[in-house]
Amino acid sequence: MKIGQWLGLIVLVAALYIVWQVRQLLLLGFTAIVLATALNGVVRQLQRFRLKRGWAILLTLVTLLILALVALVLIVPNLIAQLAELITTFPSALSAIQQGINWIENQILDPYFPNIPNFDWIMTRLQPFVANLSRQAIIFFANSISAVFELLIVLILTLMLLINPQPYRHAFIRCFPAFYRSRVDEVLTRCATGLENWTKGALIEMMFIGVLSAIGLWVLQVPLVLAHAVLAGILNFIPNIGPTLSAIFPIAIAFLDEPWKAVAVLVLYILIQNIESYWLTPTVMANQVALLPAITLTAQFFFTTVFGALGLVMALPLAVVVKTCIEEVLFKDILDRWQQPTGR
Repeated sequence: MKIGQWLGLIVLVAALYIVWQVRQLLLLGFTAIVLATALNGVVRQLQRFRLKRGWAILLTLVTLLILALVALVLIVPNLIAQLAELITTFPSALSAIQQGINWIENQILDPYFPNIPNFDWIMTRLQPFVANLSRQAIIFFANSISAVFELLIVLILTLMLLINPQPYRHAFIRCFPAFYRSRVDEVLTRCATGLENWTKGALIEMMFIGVLSAIGLWVLQVPLVLAHAVLAGILNFIPNIGPTLSAIFPIAIAFLDEPWKAVAVLVLYILIQNIESYWLTPTVMANQVALLPAITLTAQFFFTTVFGALGLVMALPLAVVVKTCIEEVLFKDILDRWQQPTGR
């Protein structure tokens, strides 16, 4: 290669190295973009009532602040108390469940189904991923100063992007050749639409799962209903893994109370997830960017490996943006226009 090509390669490698080193900061920026996009959807709805953008933004932020204060006064104290009790009770409940599983393996499965993998074998296979995820989560939450600083960065960036997003959008578009800038603007619009639709659908699903879980657990008289319902709603934000994690806590607590309640809670959570999958999701996610289950799971593993615990939380919006860019840029702009050379 020529000297210019070598220099270009060196610059590319250096740029990739810098991007890798600041990947956590880039993820925080993307988180701010997702939040700003969601809030911008609310602002645009308010602007339809002939409110100026500044007043619409102020009304949105004041409403969110009031809701946060109401939750802080009415819900958070009980939630913290129940979560503390849940953390205290969970180890003994998990130990009781493991003893029950071991009894089933020794008395039922091993004599008649010796080739079925036992509970210890399954946990051994899952241990590396769970350990890595737990380690990343501990690192993410343990350093309170860093967490508060990162939260402040996200909030400040969100406000800046929400108040005046156009300069940042135009600056990003100018990084591309002039002939392609209008197309970049179109792709950004599609990404924003996909994120907005996904965010609205995800919030509706979180509320739906939380309310149904609370009603079902209250009917079954499972202790710590509020804590379980809030965890079910929040963890539903993480597909595949979140609903499974949210079911572990109420099942363990119910098993400690009455063994039959654990089975009832398991049936309840399976029923709720089926209602979500076959009725709620097709209804509220009709305009969402469609993601195949295998792609969703792969994205979760990939972004968790690259970014840690926050990558798992933001895996789905990242996948929405990546899928939109691949469809618009790679498929439509490159592959669909690829013509076979003449004379062959």
